[in-house]
Amino acid sequence: MNRVQLRRVDEAQNMRRFYTLALQPDLFGGCDLVREWGRIGQAGTVRRDRYPSSIEAQAALDAKRCEKEKGGYA
Repeated sequence: MNRVQLRRVDEAQNMRRFYTLALQPDLFGGCDLVREWGRIGQAGTVRRDRYPSSIEAQAALDAKRCEKEKGGYA
């Protein structure tokens, strides 16, 4: 399973956020991109997006990671 954990912390704005991306294979040969986000130390929101192949899911993970890194996550 491929997993990426990103954080964005800005004490001046009282901002402590996390964003997690993970790939999980399904039983039908596809792959799910599981995203979880929220405030560090609290339960987050989870979203699962299904893709027909692991290659497409990996491309979606890479695109979302790039988007979040441009937004200040590291």
